[in-house]
Amino acid sequence: MPTINRDGVRIYYEVHGSGPPLLLTHGYSSTSGMWQGQIAALSKHHKLVLWDMRGHGQSGYPEDTAAYSEALTVADMAALLDAVGAGQAIVGGLSLGGYMSLAFYRAHPKRVRALLIIDTGPGFKKDEARDAWNKRAHDTGDRFEREGLEVLKSASRERSSVTHRDASGLARAARGMLTQRDARVIESLPDIKVPSLIVVGADDTPFLAASDYMAARIPGAQKVVIPAAGHAVNIDQPQAFIDAVLPFLDGLDAKTTEETATTKAAS
Repeated sequence: MPTINRDGVRIYYEVHGSGPPLLLTHGYSSTSGMWQGQIAALSKHHKLVLWDMRGHGQSGYPEDTAAYSEALTVADMAALLDAVGAGQAIVGGLSLGGYMSLAFYRAHPKRVRALLIIDTGPGFKKDEARDAWNKRAHDTGDRFEREGLEVLKSASRERSSVTHRDASGLARAARGMLTQRDARVIESLPDIKVPSLIVVGADDTPFLAASDYMAARIPGAQKVVIPAAGHAVNIDQPQAFIDAVLPFLDGLDAKTTEETATTKAAS
């Protein structure tokens, strides 16, 4: 399977299908395997790029905590798009993967054709709320160091059946990637200028208000709430998830075709 070398850290990725590029990023302590049930549908008309974040799955597990950060994750995503020859892509993900997709747009807006934000929070404006989140992230890292991968057995469905080499990368990723430094991502929402779809499970209680907030702040954003689904919405209700996402993707394709035709007519 292909990998890219990021300053000595191997980043694992997969490419399925062909067409407009679609980069999906998994949640914290999950892997690219969480999208297994969507590969056939999403790669039918798109070049679907899946990957394992550093410290996860089949990617590298650097020992230095400084090798785990939001900035490095965003840079990994840019390098992946370069590796598959994609100047621009539809960018999306679940939970931490969705947050990193928003961070990627903030850093590289011209490289994003559209955003697909799933069961995600956009960060925190208030220092107190961010500090509480970061404390939980550090506690999570500590727990992985104490208990190892056993922690995942009681986790939500996108994490309970995944494969990691060991828990060391997850502990360091909790401290370096799950923690947040500032409010720049949440404050950038009104500046998003690409089509955006927000998907959330109706039972994913901690992320319902965050989804409403993003839908209200991102100009023109669409939002879909999927019944009888928790935090792993694409696993809990795979068909309903596809039924929500495909019309959004098809609409982008139709718009691109229309724009191309208009450009040709004008020339």
